[in-house]
Amino acid sequence: MRTCVGCRKRDLTGELLRVVAVDGRVVVDERRRLPGRGAWLHPGPGCLAKAERKRAFPRALRAQGALETAELHDHAAFAADDDAGTPPGSRETRKQVDPS
Repeated sequence: MRTCVGCRKRDLTGELLRVVAVDGRVVVDERRRLPGRGAWLHPGPGCLAKAERKRAFPRALRAQGALETAELHDHAAFAADDDAGTPPGSRETRKQVDPS
């Protein structure tokens, strides 16, 4: 179990992406093997935006100064979709009620 730095919800490591700081920029650690302290993030633009707004990356990765996140925006996992802001598996299904 890990906590997403964007939405602060706990989830299995298989549902989250690991990111690390490399030379002043944040990159996705696809194989989860890069050295250094890592942070976990739900794939999707919502959690990425929340993490940037809260300045969570420098704090979670214990880095001095601001970190460049342009590579995260270019990564396929953070492409905009219609579920923006909701972590996977947390979307509720609603039944429509007949008004009569």
